Amino acid sequence: MAAPDFAEFKLVAKGHSFEDFEEGQVFEHHWGRTLNAGDNSLFTTATLTHCPLYYNAEYARAHGHRDVVVNPLLIACTAVGLSVEDLSEGGGPFLGISGLKFHQPMYPGDTLSARSTVVSKRESQSRGNFGIVTWRTEGRNQRGELVISYERTNLVARRRETKK
Repeated sequence: MAAPDFAEFKLVAKGHSFEDFEEGQVFEHHWGRTLNAGDNSLFTTATLTHCPLYYNAEYARAHGHRDVVVNPLLIACTAVGLSVEDLSEGGGPFLGISGLKFHQPMYPGDTLSARSTVVSKRESQSRGNFGIVTWRTEGRNQRGELVISYERTNLVARRRETKK
């Protein structure tokens, strides 16, 4: 079999560039994600989280919950993951999360959906090929109840000029 000629494969741009974002712009992130007991157990074990609320149903019930509680860090990671295609897939370093708040617990079988709003954008003073964008993301369960909120900031690549 002959080696493929990679020059024949056209690159498809993914994500948005800095110029595509405007303050107040809203992104309804697609699909959502149902978090099941296996997701919770695996994540909790892999991250060495030793809080019995996340893996001991009797302990969780004794503390007023109907079942084990989905690990809040799994909720945060899932909310960020749901937003990547719309917000940061175009590339650029992650600068941080602020104002992270968990409003209420999720339980195995609950579905998380997310939406993000552009809070601010500005030119990067140190990196001319990038801008800085901050989004406020809210995650809700299948009943529309607010579960998580935070602001996330990224360097976002500026649109590349095409050669003619």
